[in-house]
Amino acid sequence: MHEQFWQERWARNEIGFHLDDVHPGLRRHWPALALPAGATVLVPLCGKSLDLAWLAGQGHRVLGVELSEKAVQAFFSEQRLEPSVSCEGAFKVYRCGALEIRCGDFFALASDDVAACRAVYDRAALIALPPPMRQRYAEQLTAILPAGCQQLLVTLDYEQSEMDGPPFAVNHREVNALYASAWEVEQLEAKEVLQNNPRMRERGLQRLEEQFYRLQRRK
Repeated sequence: MHEQFWQERWARNEIGFHLDDVHPGLRRHWPALALPAGATVLVPLCGKSLDLAWLAGQGHRVLGVELSEKAVQAFFSEQRLEPSVSCEGAFKVYRCGALEIRCGDFFALASDDVAACRAVYDRAALIALPPPMRQRYAEQLTAILPAGCQQLLVTLDYEQSEMDGPPFAVNHREVNALYASAWEVEQLEAKEVLQNNPRMRERGLQRLEEQFYRLQRRK
C-alpha cells in the first residue's frame, strides 16, 4: 500500500471506496463527540469524500490529508469551490473557507500541523493500510495530536482469508491493541452490512461488520 498503489488507483478511477453520499454512520455518531462550533477536524486519507463538506457544514474547520492530487482537485471541482493553492513544507495545500486539504504523505504531518485539531474522523484510513502500516499510522496519530483530542473511527471486520484488502479487516481486539494505551476506547455500534455491499459479496465475503468507535486521547 505504497504511494504508487494509490496513485494508480486514482489514475484508473478504481475508487470503489468512494461513497456518493455522506456516510450515514457519520450523521448518526458525530454528535457523540459534542465538539464546539469552530473546532478543527483532521480527516486522514480523505480522498474526495463528501464527508469533508458535511463536517464543514456542521460549523467545523476541516483539515484533510490526501496523497492523490487528482482526488484533491476533484473534491474542490465537484463542490464548485475555487481553492487557493500554496506549497508549505512537504505539502501542496488547497484552501477554501473552512476547508483545507494537504496533498502529500500523511506520515510527513508534524505536531505543529495539527495543533489546532480537536477531533479526527477516520472512515477510510486505518482500514486502507496493511498491518505494519496500521501500527505506524496509529503511532503517528498518537504522537502528533494534542491531549484530549477525540476520534470517530470506522472499521470493517470480516474473515481476512476470504478477501485481500484494501479495505482490510480490523477487529475490536486490534483497535484496542493499537490505541488503548494512549486513548480511551468506546465502541458505539457494530452493524452487519454485507447485504448492503454487493461488491463485497462478489469478492467472496460471508459476513461484513461495520464498527464505530469514539476514542479520546488521554491527557
